[in-house]
This record gives sequence, structure tokens and C-alpha cells, in this order.
Amino acid sequence: MTAEILTIDTPSGTVRATAQSQGEDAVLYALTGVLRGFVHVAGTHHPRRWDQFTALRVSLGSVNAMDATAPAESLPRRRGSATGYTGGLVQWTDDDYPYQHTATTLVESTAGNAPSAATGEALARVMRACAEDVAQRPDLHRLLDASRERETPGLLRFLDWSMRRGEAEAARFERKAQADRRDARTAVSSWWTAARWLTARPHPVLALLLMNYPGSLARRADYLPAYADYAERTAREERDRVGRMRTEIASLRAQQRPRRPTRRSAARQRGAADAPPAARSGNRPA
Repeated sequence: MTAEILTIDTPSGTVRATAQSQGEDAVLYALTGVLRGFVHVAGTHHPRRWDQFTALRVSLGSVNAMDATAPAESLPRRRGSATGYTGGLVQWTDDDYPYQHTATTLVESTAGNAPSAATGEALARVMRACAEDVAQRPDLHRLLDASRERETPGLLRFLDWSMRRGEAEAARFERKAQADRRDARTAVSSWWTAARWLTARPHPVLALLLMNYPGSLARRADYLPAYADYAERTAREERDRVGRMRTEIASLRAQQRPRRPTRRSAARQRGAADAPPAARSGNRPA
């Protein structure tokens, strides 16, 4: 079986990327031409839906950048140059918008310098081409399933922590809104009390109390209700976010549970095991 080779035109010249499957978990591309090194492509979760594994993560180097640091010798570099580059992108498709979205992480040299415009464009084109190639593979579903198994335990720990933090933040903003409402009522009541005193017995000190300046009763009565509105709105947003995370946590845990095969599916599995193996086609890319 011959390995699949992508030919990618870039401003710096032609890059050839040879696909090398790494089990069911990822696809590794060896680069030759004007760029040398590796590009790693693995499945990952949707950027806005933690429980939906429908995205691809591309990392410069030979490993998933979210899991480990790539060996320096595997980082892509210009032919004849010793400067390797790190970075990556995430590519996904939304149901509401049937076209691909791409979010690129910072691409820089191992010394922390930005690549030249031509090198940066070449790396971006190579990453997009590798992502598009994996997205069209017939075994894409297996790669995404493997990413679900790999990422779910860590995602559950993160979402549990984030949900607890969100609940605490929502409660804090709710307390702040109550305090701001109470202080605003106190400021308004005190202002009117001073106004009645000034009417009954005029005095410069009472007139000063009624003036609008930083820290005055009038200023506090003016801005505290707006502060309370902001705190209440933020608390509602936190509650909504916590609710979405709770739903995604339940979905992730449900996906973790092994499905018990029915009698009919178990019989089909036994029949498939007893059948002779089918000849493997040589037309399928590596």
C-alpha cells in the first residue's frame, strides 16, 4: 500500500506531506520540500460544545500540542534552516453554518519570534491542507471516537471545577446586587432626609450633603442601581453558563457508559467473527 502524499503550493515553494496513521488516534504528516518536519492531526471537541467531538486539532510537530511538547527535531522548519516553529489550529463545522471554521493559535519560532510573512503563510497552508485531508478520510469517525475517549476524563475534571467556580461567582454577584440595591435605597432615603432638614433649617453643611460629587449621597443614589443591574445580569449569565456545563457534563458521562449489546447485535457480531476475513482493498489511502 502506498502512502498518501499531499502536494501543497505555498509562497515559498512546494511542500509534500506524506500521511502516516498513528493507530486510530491521529494522523501524522511528514513534510518534505521547502518545509521539513511533521504535522500532527487529531480529533478534539467543538470549541463551544465540550461534549461534541466534531473538530480537528492540528499541531506543528509530531505530537498533539495539547498533550505534550513536540521534540525540537520534529518541528517544521525551512529547508536549510535550523529554526523550528510551534503553533497549530482547530478546524470545525457548525450545524447552523455549513462551512468550515478555523481558529489558529500563535505560530512562532522556538525562540519566540514570529515567522516571516512567507513562512507563516506556508505553515498556515500546510496545516489547513492536512486538516482538510483528514476531514475527508473514510475512517474519520474512528479518529473522532478515539479523541472522545482520550479527552473525556480531563474534560469532566475541568467542567466539574468550572461549574463549581461558576456557581460561586453567580452567588457572589447575586450578593453584590442585593448589597448595591440596599445601599442605593439608603442613599436615596438619606438624601431626602437631608433635603427636608435643609428646607426646615437651611445650613451650608446640609446643602453640601445634597450636592453631586464623588462619594456623595446623590452620586451613590445615581450609580448604585446601575451597578446592581450589572451584577444581576452577570449572575444570570453565570447561571446560564453553569446550566450549559451541567448538560454537557451529563452528555459526556452518558457517552462514557458502555452500551450493552442487544441479542440481535450480539448475534451479528458472532456471525461476523465466524465469517472469513474480506480481502483488503489497496485503493484506500494510508
